[in-house]
Amino acid sequence: MPRTTRDVVLVTIDTLRYDAVGFDGNSRGTTPNLDRFASEGRVFTFTHAHNVVTLPSHTNILTGLYPYQHGVRENAGFRLRPDVETLATRLHAKGYATGAFVGAFVLDARYGLSRGFDVYEEVFRHRDEPLAFDIQEAKGEEVVGAGLRWFREQAGKPRFLWVHLYDPHAPYRPPKEYEARFPDDLYLGEVAYADAALSPLLEAVRGTPTAPFLVVTADHGEARGDHGELTHGLFTYEATLHVPLFLWCPGLVPVGRDDVPARHVDLLPTVLDAIGSPAPAGVAGHSLLDPRRAEASEGSYFESLSAMFNRGWAPLRGVLSARQKFIELPIPELYDLRSDPAEAQNLVGERTDALRRLRKQILDLPGVPNVRGSIGSEEAAKLRSLGYLAGTAETKASYGPADDPKTLIGVDQALHRTVELFEQNRLAEAAVVARRVVAENPSMRLGYLQLATVLEQSGDLAGAIRILQEATRKGAGGESLDQREALLLCSAKRPREAVALLEPYRKGEDVETLNALGIALADAGEPAKALEIFSRVRELDPTNVDAFQNAGIAWLKLGRADEARRSLETAVTLGNRRVRAWNALGVAWMQLQNPTKAIEAWERCVALNPEQYDALYNLGRAAGSVGDWTRARSALTQFVATAPPAQYRNDIAQVKAVLASMDRSSEAPNPKENR
Repeated sequence: MPRTTRDVVLVTIDTLRYDAVGFDGNSRGTTPNLDRFASEGRVFTFTHAHNVVTLPSHTNILTGLYPYQHGVRENAGFRLRPDVETLATRLHAKGYATGAFVGAFVLDARYGLSRGFDVYEEVFRHRDEPLAFDIQEAKGEEVVGAGLRWFREQAGKPRFLWVHLYDPHAPYRPPKEYEARFPDDLYLGEVAYADAALSPLLEAVRGTPTAPFLVVTADHGEARGDHGELTHGLFTYEATLHVPLFLWCPGLVPVGRDDVPARHVDLLPTVLDAIGSPAPAGVAGHSLLDPRRAEASEGSYFESLSAMFNRGWAPLRGVLSARQKFIELPIPELYDLRSDPAEAQNLVGERTDALRRLRKQILDLPGVPNVRGSIGSEEAAKLRSLGYLAGTAETKASYGPADDPKTLIGVDQALHRTVELFEQNRLAEAAVVARRVVAENPSMRLGYLQLATVLEQSGDLAGAIRILQEATRKGAGGESLDQREALLLCSAKRPREAVALLEPYRKGEDVETLNALGIALADAGEPAKALEIFSRVRELDPTNVDAFQNAGIAWLKLGRADEARRSLETAVTLGNRRVRAWNALGVAWMQLQNPTKAIEAWERCVALNPEQYDALYNLGRAAGSVGDWTRARSALTQFVATAPPAQYRNDIAQVKAVLASMDRSSEAPNPKENR
C-alpha cells in the first residue's frame, strides 16, 4: 500500500511495562485485543522512552525531539514553547481534523500539548477539585468513548486521533471483574482493563475502509520493586525505560518482530513517513518504516530529573548505545543489557573505554537546567493526587554520593508508604511516616507538603498550617508552600492571615498564587479587591478558567448575579467540566429568578460529579420550588444517601424532613438560600 493521506491513530497507555503485554511475552492473557493487532503489525522489541514521567515523555513522542531540545523536563513547572512544532500542528497544517482525549491532569492543556488539536478534551475533568491524593483521572472506557465519538463525527476527513489511557498508573484499582481475574496482581488487572477499554476503538480502526496508521506505545513503564523503586519517576532501569511498541497498517507496515533499537523520538518521523511526508529538519529520530533503519540506528538519550526538582537530589542522565547503558550519577552505572538484562552487575570499574565514550556523549549535550517555572497550589495538589508528589527543591551546584537516588531509596519508599497508608485511610500511621521523613530531611519541601496534606485530611487544619510554617522557619519554605498555607488558612476561617501571607506576591506573575490571593480576599470580605486580582490573572492568562470561576463567585458575594453569570458562563465554556463553576452558575441563575436555567446548571454539575453535594441539595430545592416533585425527590434522596454526615449532618436532617413533608402532602417548604 503506498504512502498516502490516511487516518492516524496514536494510543498511549500510561505506566505500561513492556513485559505486561502479551505481544511482548506476558502469558497471563492481559492484552488479547492489542495482541491481535500486534500480530498483524510490527512489534518493536527493544523500544525506549527518554523520560520516566508522563508529560516530558509524551512531549518527546509528539515532537520527535529529546527533552533537552524541546525543554519540557518534568511534570510541573514546564510548558512546551509555542515555537516548537508537534505532530498535531504538522498534521493540522496538512488538513487533518485533530482530536486528543487524555485521561489525567498531568497532560492538562496548560502544559502546551494542546496546540494543533481542534479538540483537546481533558476527560478527567469530571472531578476537578484539588483534594489531597484523590485521583484526578478518567477511566479508560470514558476516554475511549469520547475519542470514538469524535472519530466517527469526523468521518470523511483525514483524522488524527490521540487517545491517552491512564489506568495502569498507581494506585492499582481495576474494576471488580479484573480484580477477580488478577487477585494476586492488581497492576495486571489494570492493564487487562485498559486493553478491554480499547476494544471499541480498535474495532473502529479495523472497520475504516482505508486502513489507518495505528501506533500503540507507553509513555514509560513501572518499576514494581525493581532496584527498590516502587512505581516510577526515580530511576531509569529497564523496568521503567523499556516500553512496548507496535505499528499496524495492513499493506504498509510489514508484519513481524523487529529487534533493532527503537525510540520515542522515532515516532513523529514514522507517522509522517506513513502519510508520505518527509521528516522535518531538526528532529532527533528516524522513520521506523525505513528499511535502512538498522544502518542509521544510533544511541538513545534518557533522563530522570523529578527527584532533583522535587527533592533536591542528584539529577540522572544517561545514554543507551549498542545495548550498553550508562547512567550518569554521583555513583555512576554501566550495564551490558545483552548479558545482564536485569542490570545487576555494574561494569563501571571494568569497562573504562566504554565508560569514557558514553560519558563524553553526555558531557557534549546541554547541561541540566537548575530552575523551572513555579508550581501553583492547585497544580501541586493534583499532581500529588496522581502520585507525582510535586514539590519544589533548591538545586545544587554539585552533588555527591549522599545525593544519589540509590543512596536515598529509603526516603522514596517512605514517601510512597505515606500515600499508601493515606489511601487506606490509616491517617495516624501515615502521619507517623510523614513526620519521620520531615525529621530526617528537614530541607526537603516535599516532605512538609505531604505531611500537611495528611494532617489536613485528618481534620487537623491547625497542625497542617503549623508544619508549613515550620518549613519556612527551617529555610525550606517558598512560594509553593505559602500558596498551600494560604488556602489552608482560608479553610480554617483565617482568610486575613492568608491575605497577609500572599501580599508579597501581589505584583508577581504566577497565576496560581494570584488566584489564591483573590480567593483569600474574597473570603476576607473584600470581593471587590479579589476581582481586581482575578482581572490581573486574566491579563496574564486570558483563558485562565480558575480566574473566571473565582471571579464569578466573587460577583455573587457582591450580589451582582448577572456579572457572576457572565463570568461563570465563560468559565464553563473554557472548561466545560468545571463542576464548581456549574454549581455557582446555578446559584447565579436562581438569583436572577430563572430556576429552569439553575436546574439545568445543577443537573450538569451533578452529571459530571455525583459527589457535588451542594449542587444536589440546590437541585432538589430548586426543583421543589417549581413543583417538579419527581426531580426534587430524586435529587434530595440522593443527597441524603450520599452526602458525608460529618460535613452535612444538619442539612441531611433538614432534607429528611422535607422528604417526609413531600410524602405527606406533595408540597415542600420554600427553598432556603442556595449554596
